Amino acid sequence: MKLIVAYIQPHKLQNVKKTLFREEILKMSVTNALGCGQQAGYEESYRGVKFEVNLLKKVRIEVAVNEDFVDRTINAIIISARTGQIGDGKIFILDLPKCIRIRTSEHGNAAVG
Repeated sequence: MKLIVAYIQPHKLQNVKKTLFREEILKMSVTNALGCGQQAGYEESYRGVKFEVNLLKKVRIEVAVNEDFVDRTINAIIISARTGQIGDGKIFILDLPKCIRIRTSEHGNAAVG
């Protein structure tokens, strides 16, 4: 089991969701996030005062999958989130040693689904 965490551009969320659903990956958590990477941010001015905006809006997607869905999930996110520009995002793959479904008390692969 793996936990796949992806940070993407907010405007790409609908594309990513559609592509994941086509790949039969239906369970995910989505959170609004702020962050910066190579983009570094930009400078803005408000009422004549300049300030640097270096925390940009991102969307964090978390998907827990069994081993046979890892590559499909990663490829779906890459294909649907890529613009080719700096700031497209990152994908992190973490080992998921244990998962428990609260409703049924199932453990492991059965709990992930």
